[in-house]
Amino acid sequence: MVVRSLFTRRASRGPSLYTLSFWLLSVSNFLFSASFSMMIPELPAYLTKLGGKEYIGFIIALFTLTAGFSRPFSGKITDTVGRVPVMAFGSIVCFVCGFLYPYLLTVGGFLTLRLIHGFSTGTKPTATSAYVADIVPSTRRGEAMGMLGLFTATGMSLGPAIGSWLAKDFSMNVMFWTSSAFALLSIGILLQMPETLANPQPFRLSLLKLKKNEIFDKKALPPFIVLLLQSFSSGVILTIISELSTPLGITNNGLFFTVYTVASLGVRLLFSRTSDRYGRIPVLFISTVVLAISMGMLIITDSTVWFWTSAVCYGMSWGMNSPTVTAWTADLSDEKTRGRAMATMYIALEAGIGIGALTAGWLHNHIAGESGIDASFAVAGGLALAAVAYLGWFWRKGQQTLRHKMNEADEVALLDGEP
Repeated sequence: MVVRSLFTRRASRGPSLYTLSFWLLSVSNFLFSASFSMMIPELPAYLTKLGGKEYIGFIIALFTLTAGFSRPFSGKITDTVGRVPVMAFGSIVCFVCGFLYPYLLTVGGFLTLRLIHGFSTGTKPTATSAYVADIVPSTRRGEAMGMLGLFTATGMSLGPAIGSWLAKDFSMNVMFWTSSAFALLSIGILLQMPETLANPQPFRLSLLKLKKNEIFDKKALPPFIVLLLQSFSSGVILTIISELSTPLGITNNGLFFTVYTVASLGVRLLFSRTSDRYGRIPVLFISTVVLAISMGMLIITDSTVWFWTSAVCYGMSWGMNSPTVTAWTADLSDEKTRGRAMATMYIALEAGIGIGALTAGWLHNHIAGESGIDASFAVAGGLALAAVAYLGWFWRKGQQTLRHKMNEADEVALLDGEP
């Protein structure tokens, strides 16, 4: 009844967000996010068994390298060929890679597959964000991104826990093949969705040739800066959180991801319209402060209470961050180049995660004991505070610009003889 009343109240606020296309996209996102996140907690131990312990930092870094590299291409193709083909391509990559992991049993083969796997998140989220912006009213983008994020976050929450369970009770191969099956289901759903791009073009190789102005959308620079600083923490978490949970006696390495994602789900469900009401910058300011606090908690963690509390704070932060920064990017973008703007935003996400993963891996390998882990969280917290400072400056700058425009309007009114 509570959930039904929430949907009823939201539906009465304007045009419905909950169309068939929206639900299909949401379920597809759930399956996609569960597919690639399912294996993350088990990959460090898996790579170690293959003899590549010193390359643990590359598990996420290589994945995000190709994801970031493919963003400008996916943005251009999203704006020319269409949203649905790009989304389907991302799911196809997940399907193929999940199937192949059991057959590439060398360190080099594994790392090569991680490099290819990154094309999945380098394409599908770009087109997904553009698709959502196409089908929802601009005044409800924050709510739409939040509701879509419920399904994405649920997939990322259940995926790691399912993956760890499959790996421990069955085998790593079963986990990889299950990941591949989830991606296949995502593809089937996407093929049932209508295209939203007006006048889509057939794909041709010439579309892969990028001009300078097609690589980066300058209008998306503010979200780019904020997300780059924020997402460093995600790279750190993905790389070394299992090194912190194991000494605490936590046997399922995916549970941290489950707890923080459940917290993220709660925030998205209860506060999905907050940025639509109060503005993108104030919400991002608060959420990034919470992100910095969560990193501080991980530094002082010496018990499961602190560990789970930090997971909740981390999840609350990203529950506000993700939909808000995506909606902010859509606000700043032009309709004809929305895919490029979304790609620019995601370049920041991939770069931040990749740099965070490499930094955490290097610190963990070169600083003995818990000091390397603490240093990684300290750097992540410092960069989150830098994002807070930037948002504060941007917020004040926006208020000053608004006051300046209001003063100019008053002066014009006086010159025109208006009271």
